[in-house]
Amino acid sequence: MNAPEPIHFKAEGPQPLVREIPAGETYPIDALGPLKAATEAAQDTAQAPIALAAQSALSIASLAVQGFADVETLGGYAPLSLYCLTVANSGERKSATDKVLMQGLRNHEQEQDAEYRKAIQRWQNDAAIWEADHRQAMKPFTTGKGDRIAAQADLEELGASPAQPIAPNLTATEPTLEGLQKLFAVGQPSLGLFSDEGGQFLGGHSMNSDNRLKTVAGLSDLWGGAAINRTRSGDGTSTLYGRRLAAHLMVQPIAAVPFLSDPVASGQGLSARFLITQPPSAIGSRLYKTPSAESIETLQGFADRLKVILATSKPTADDDPQHLKPRQLPLSGSAWKLLVSYYNTIEVQQAPGGDLEHVTSFASKSAEQAARIAGVLTLWGNLDALEVSATDMGYGVALAQYYLGEAQRLANVAAISQETEQAERLRKWLLDSWPDIAAKNGRSSDFVLPGDVAQYAPMRGLRETKVAKKALGLLMQHGCIQPLEQGAEVDGVKRKAAYRIVRGQG
Repeated sequence: MNAPEPIHFKAEGPQPLVREIPAGETYPIDALGPLKAATEAAQDTAQAPIALAAQSALSIASLAVQGFADVETLGGYAPLSLYCLTVANSGERKSATDKVLMQGLRNHEQEQDAEYRKAIQRWQNDAAIWEADHRQAMKPFTTGKGDRIAAQADLEELGASPAQPIAPNLTATEPTLEGLQKLFAVGQPSLGLFSDEGGQFLGGHSMNSDNRLKTVAGLSDLWGGAAINRTRSGDGTSTLYGRRLAAHLMVQPIAAVPFLSDPVASGQGLSARFLITQPPSAIGSRLYKTPSAESIETLQGFADRLKVILATSKPTADDDPQHLKPRQLPLSGSAWKLLVSYYNTIEVQQAPGGDLEHVTSFASKSAEQAARIAGVLTLWGNLDALEVSATDMGYGVALAQYYLGEAQRLANVAAISQETEQAERLRKWLLDSWPDIAAKNGRSSDFVLPGDVAQYAPMRGLRETKVAKKALGLLMQHGCIQPLEQGAEVDGVKRKAAYRIVRGQG
């Protein structure tokens, strides 16, 4: 019997510490319906990723219309408030994109602020007169020259003190939950939490260990349209009804990962209330060009539409201009059937072993997100619309599917520990960038020292030798580098600590 042929194999060398996260799907720009043209114009102007521009357009539209109606969902009526979270590195032109789409809102705020200052002056004068009249009405009683009944009658005739004008601000950038609630108490009943530096909010005072649970619960309640219960020393207890909050936080990956992996945010369902995306970078492909005349005209049309909606009176309670009373926006029969079909499809995939088993918190809200998006698109197109059409619901479903896919993809990113992520980035740097750096410095690219990592690695967290050594230790455990004996000679010098870089063979 002949001996079997030897089995030849190719050694693969060290493997990545983490599985590569696949690129996301292309943003379904056509599903933006009435917001498509403005989104494309913003992208043409700022040259940011199209998904980033889409997030800005959607969240701004949500802020504009959320006070007018609640949309029908499979679980009853829900606010049109959308929470958007965009993950993008520094330099992706987050601010520039937001600026061109927010122009109409900023112009409205500026005009309202001028009126507000005049109103404040009138109110201060009226309040001073009222205070003088109040003291006069109380004088006979306080001096003992009148009786209580007469004073009470004079006070009732005088009436309540003049109401302070409502602050015109429509957006907040990085408030604490208490600050946001205070703004709701004195300001507009429909607000937006907008920040192109959202990491300052997610990593700031509001989300520290002492305040995280309170902030997460408060933002979750606002997404659902719940009343705000405030209890403060000196202010007493009050309940604010009929408030709405839209949000768009733009964050860098280093700030997004802790939020997405935070058990409190996940357990309370806050992260799942966000429409999240991390678009592919556009850096390196943005050769200079002037915006087209068509884009400029389209953005002006978006700003004009925004100002018209913001200037339209919102439905409020008769005795409280800060208490929104949104009307009901039902689904058409065909829109309802489409939403049911989408819900059933998503529900099946959440079963054990299903594609959505690991993102059930996002999946369970996806149908409602679809209805909310559809409602926003409906009212942006026609503020007096009587129902959500099948066309707009189709848009909502397509966008909800996209965001659910992004949630699946980014959930894998969030599962990676910070140390593992740093070590994986270091592994790629050693293979891709270190050879060029070593050559420029007359060094061998086959070896690396902890000091090299601290000096040359672009990752800010690895610029401390202690952190660099920890990352190198993790790479050593995975066979990506091999330690040399203490005192081994590298580049003609004896080294206390040095490593040989292991590359794929063949």
